[in-house]
Amino acid sequence: MTLSTVSPVPDFLKILAHDLRWQLLSALAESDRRVQELVETLQRPQNLISYHLRQLRTHHLVHERRSSADGRDVYYSLDLAQLQRLYLDSGEALHPALSGDNIQPQPENLTPERAPYRVLFLCTHNSARSQLAEGILRAQGGPEVQVFSAGSEPSGVNPLAVRAAAAIGLDISQQQSQHLDEFIGQSFDYIITVCDKVREVCPVFPGEPQQMHWSFSDPAAVTGPEEDRFQAFLQTARELTTRIGYLLLMMRRRQS
Repeated sequence: MTLSTVSPVPDFLKILAHDLRWQLLSALAESDRRVQELVETLQRPQNLISYHLRQLRTHHLVHERRSSADGRDVYYSLDLAQLQRLYLDSGEALHPALSGDNIQPQPENLTPERAPYRVLFLCTHNSARSQLAEGILRAQGGPEVQVFSAGSEPSGVNPLAVRAAAAIGLDISQQQSQHLDEFIGQSFDYIITVCDKVREVCPVFPGEPQQMHWSFSDPAAVTGPEEDRFQAFLQTARELTTRIGYLLLMMRRRQS
């Protein structure tokens, strides 16, 4: 018996099948990173790392963004939505039972009883990105998390951040800007920097928390009409919602 039609191996799976590209994706799953950090983490030559990053960018699996702290640096991050779509499409190409429509929903409470995860979001002014992240994770994580945010130069919560949060169904109007010095000496499970500048001055926290970096541009830096500026805040809120959803999945998987 012979198969009348055999579908070709999806390009997506060919990309993932290379050991170094898989290692790059695994490293970027934990945190946005610069090329030199990937070189140090994976112990491979920079030209080889750069070549395979280009391959991943060509297939839109990885994004690059120039650092707002040092314009000579470039941060790389995963496009998680694209990865998920291609992963599900590849499964469906093999068998309908592997399509996203047929994946059984997981129960909401995936973790055993334990103390809530303590998470601290940091950015420079603690006015937009970290405030939105704090509100989103608190809403999505519920009793599983204790969430805080702070900045190296706190300046108050931006009204457009409050408006963007309201547009996605959250109220962060009672949140306050705080200086990161207020949290030095406290223990956290996750320290997440959401701007490039504060990453460079992030202090050391006790207990060896997992440190992650999400390289987001500052929506407050957008100029022009208020509606244009609001759309930048809203886009940031939506992107943070996606990232935080995946962060919770990672937390729950590690405790399952």
